[in-house]
Amino acid sequence: MSDLSNDIRIDDLRAPILTPMQKMVIDGFAGARVKFAENEVLGQAKERTGLSDFGPDDFRERLGVWLQAADEDTDLGPMGRVRLFGDMVRYAANRLRFQDLIKRHPEILDVEIERPIIIAGLPRSGTTHLLNLIAADTRLRSLPYWESLEPIPGADHKACSKEEDPRYLKAAGEYQMFGTIAPLLKNMHDMTPDHVHEEIELQALDFSTFLPEWLAVVPRWRDYYFAHDQRPHYAYMKNVLKGLQWLRGPKQWILKSPQHMEQLGPLIETFPDATVALTHRDPVSVIASAITMLTYGDRMRRTKVDPPAVAAYWSERVERLLRACVRDRDLLPKSQSIDVLFHEFMADDVAMVERIYGVAGLRMTPAARASLDRYMEENPRGKHGRIVYDLKGDFGVNPDELRARFRFYFERFPIRVEEG
Repeated sequence: MSDLSNDIRIDDLRAPILTPMQKMVIDGFAGARVKFAENEVLGQAKERTGLSDFGPDDFRERLGVWLQAADEDTDLGPMGRVRLFGDMVRYAANRLRFQDLIKRHPEILDVEIERPIIIAGLPRSGTTHLLNLIAADTRLRSLPYWESLEPIPGADHKACSKEEDPRYLKAAGEYQMFGTIAPLLKNMHDMTPDHVHEEIELQALDFSTFLPEWLAVVPRWRDYYFAHDQRPHYAYMKNVLKGLQWLRGPKQWILKSPQHMEQLGPLIETFPDATVALTHRDPVSVIASAITMLTYGDRMRRTKVDPPAVAAYWSERVERLLRACVRDRDLLPKSQSIDVLFHEFMADDVAMVERIYGVAGLRMTPAARASLDRYMEENPRGKHGRIVYDLKGDFGVNPDELRARFRFYFERFPIRVEEG
């Protein structure tokens, strides 16, 4: 890795040079054995929570496909297998706690989710920055990362400050650990405990999301996901949001997920009064950023890295996201949607938020503007250094040839080509 001024070039993506800490962690997982089986996942979730009612059983089929797809990824190393299995147990445990909460408080299902602002856009297209910027406005309810990991506290949970919440303390400890193991992740996607995260974590309680594709090579799951209507799972996620709102307000949400780009129909049917902000950026820049981040992480979770394969998969996957967006963009009412061009957003972040508020009918108060301005001051661009990408050198991809693949997207939206 080279570091010139504030620019960082990861020059060992194809042949990772592991740090002593990374070697120690990988060695620590070397003997780990994971059995991707339904009874193992659900059994550990029951043991963790002391609960046994998962609610509707239809999720078991989807979990079974997750498990089979994960087991078929033969290059997923011991650490990757342990963490993916652990995620499944966590989602099953979260599902148990949510079902228990609903049984104890059925009035939760009568809660109204009113006029949410929902961001849909490609990964690495400014969605995270936009989400966290808007979430600085405390009139809106958001989902911080620490809460997304374990959204429903157990029935024995005692009211306490965030800093005393065991869920927060656990997330903070993991953040410190991963900062030591893979320090450049914060340059690409800084997942602090207070960072506002995606509701895709809530969809995972129903085991239907494109999330597994980010954690392993799972074409079986991808094809199953594509073949099934996602409306029931968006409805499930909405119910979890109701539970979180009942536990802690306020009642107007700011939400975000890249997956929404290919699910605009289910999204607007589930949240018919939502304001949807679609972010648009040169797909070549998006892909370069995303696959660099994924390949950097592969040195820890996979037995071998294959940058060209990562590039091929995610070039196709991004194309599918964008074709669905172009196809379904007009399903969103014009009065409830706005296209956010990356270059315009970067030119004046707060002004773009004000435009979104105008569509949402939310007044930009002096207090709200002060909160947004303060967030910008505390989180300048390149705060941790800027990663320099090299599609040709690292992945064998010609940027111009890749960009030609997305001509249909440039023809639909006035996106600015990004050089370099």
